[in-house]
Amino acid sequence: MIHQLTAIDPRAKIGKNVTIEPFTTIGANVTIGQDTWIGPNVTIMEGVKIGKNCKIYPGTVIGAVPQDLKFDGEDSTVIIGNNTTIRESVTINRGTKALGYTKVGNDCLIMATSHIAHDCVIGDHVIIVNGCGIAGHVEIGDHAVIGGLSAIHQFSKVGKHVMVSGGTLVRKDIPPYIKVAREPITYAGINSVGLRRRGFTNDKIFEIQKIYRAIFQMKMNTTQAIEFIEKEMLPTIERDEIITFIQNSPRGIVKGYGSSKE
Repeated sequence: MIHQLTAIDPRAKIGKNVTIEPFTTIGANVTIGQDTWIGPNVTIMEGVKIGKNCKIYPGTVIGAVPQDLKFDGEDSTVIIGNNTTIRESVTINRGTKALGYTKVGNDCLIMATSHIAHDCVIGDHVIIVNGCGIAGHVEIGDHAVIGGLSAIHQFSKVGKHVMVSGGTLVRKDIPPYIKVAREPITYAGINSVGLRRRGFTNDKIFEIQKIYRAIFQMKMNTTQAIEFIEKEMLPTIERDEIITFIQNSPRGIVKGYGSSKE
């Protein structure tokens, strides 16, 4: 299942039933899990760890040194989870001493020509659509969808179950369960369709809507909104996730309706 026209370092560890197509290069100390398919003209550089049952399409480069002038040759890696698909010409850079790794979770789909920079942490079931640019130190939560040609500023955080509209410039943190769009980036409602697909009940979705109505539509600042939510709404996992995300957002969160020049 490994074509003779490949270059595989003898120190690489290749699992069972792995297919590696011609003209692909696998560097030293790379680990590839069983049942993974790696297409032609893929470059996987030293120290990368790839899980089981992944699919990596032609032109992809995983584990190249960061495009970061502070990088000084320190040991670092890229970690790819199980069942993840990486389409054509994606680039995923290794970490720096800041974190030591770049990580993409399980069951992700990274579409063609997207870039994931150093020290990013991408959760499980994330979809990054064609042509996205994810700068360094970005965190993206589980089940997020990043629309095509979007760009995310370094050190930004994107919460769980977020939907980012295509072509969006993400300069602020995006709390969980919402949609964002427009320029400048603005809250565009609850990601109710995505939440229903993932088993959230109508009551739970309504609870999340009430929380964000307080944050974005009741003309309170963020501190006042959080105080109101803690006082008026019963504690739940989702409520506490939203509050914790906002309180731990050094960049600040996206704005609500009517806050842009439009």
